[in-house]
Amino acid sequence: MRYRDLHDLIQNSYSSRAYFLSLPVQMQCALHRLGGTVHSAAQLHRQVSAIQQTDHLLQIGHWK
Repeated sequence: MRYRDLHDLIQNSYSSRAYFLSLPVQMQCALHRLGGTVHSAAQLHRQVSAIQQTDHLLQIGHWK
């Protein structure tokens, strides 16, 4: 199902809300900054994965 944004998704999908709340606060904040681009549970999971991959690359490159 497609939602307007992240806020709409986590307000109306119990499983997405549970997943979102299980994430570290830093990840939740990053997702809120991208909230307008998240319209489904699948997009939420993809954004988390993308953020984790970016963080990993920044750490191994000693840029963070």
